[in-house]
Amino acid sequence: MAPIIPLSLLDLAPIAEGTSTADALAQTVRFAQTGEKLGYTRLWYAEHHGMPSIASSAPDILIASAGAHTSAIRVGSGGVMLPNHVPLRVAEDFRTLEGLYPGRVDLGIGRAGGSDGRTLQALRSFGGEHFSEQLAELLAFDTDGFPQGHPFGAVRVVPDNIGLPPIWLLGSSGASAHAAGQMGMGYAFAAHFSATPPKPAFDAYRQGFVPSAQFPEPHTIVCVSVVCAPTDEEAQFLSGSQELSWALFHSGRVRKLVAPEEAAAHDYTPGERAIIENQRPLWIVGSPETVKRKILEKIEGTGASEVMIATTMYSYELRLRSIELVAKAFGIEPRA
Repeated sequence: MAPIIPLSLLDLAPIAEGTSTADALAQTVRFAQTGEKLGYTRLWYAEHHGMPSIASSAPDILIASAGAHTSAIRVGSGGVMLPNHVPLRVAEDFRTLEGLYPGRVDLGIGRAGGSDGRTLQALRSFGGEHFSEQLAELLAFDTDGFPQGHPFGAVRVVPDNIGLPPIWLLGSSGASAHAAGQMGMGYAFAAHFSATPPKPAFDAYRQGFVPSAQFPEPHTIVCVSVVCAPTDEEAQFLSGSQELSWALFHSGRVRKLVAPEEAAAHDYTPGERAIIENQRPLWIVGSPETVKRKILEKIEGTGASEVMIATTMYSYELRLRSIELVAKAFGIEPRA
């Protein structure tokens, strides 16, 4: 039986209270192997800097690790925040990854910085206003597309006999979607943190889409935040971890991911409750039946090609159970 819609994973490598960053990084390997076994299409890694609750700051390295420990699932970035990098280095890194794991790598690119202003300054970030220029430079390095006389025209990108993997633009607006379509790229919509409906962006993407070698047809992904458990009640309890952590983060009290028991006992201030209530509609929380219904409601009428799931939970084992429950609910065929 065909699955309802292909499912993929976004891993932020969450760091729980009582654990270390090294623990979170080690867990990414088993998460990748489990996702592959369950039949998920692809696994992407985010880029965030200076956040005590997120270990995924170097997606290219996590891709290399996941690729070495899997054999079928696609591995990629969700995404490389291009303003933090020089395009030549991105071209080298992802050509290398494509050479190591041919046909399995995705290059997801975003224009945000993924951190606070001071950290971005330390990263020597170029800022989002230069994103279009950086992206054009990246593509020119890959295709020898610099105009005659350009100072970078003689630069050799090594590996020099391997092209970049498929490129995806990440965003939540019609402008980013239209740009992805015009350049013949895939488009991933960040519904896990944007309240903007994805349909207008997807319509803009498809209307402006120009076929390319990597994408002969339009391909869209909706990324959603999911906490799944056998019952709605347990899922709501477990979701308390991300709720309290989110409230603390946006109140300037940055911590690792807190335990759901602490969240249940926490005396929330009116300000914290307001922060959570503003975000709660973006979190899909519940039993497999509830999660399936809410995801299908989220993508109804959008023409989404695929759904990508981000799961932030205190317990690593329950996080693995969550993605298993969702895969079964959607009829995803496990890999042998």
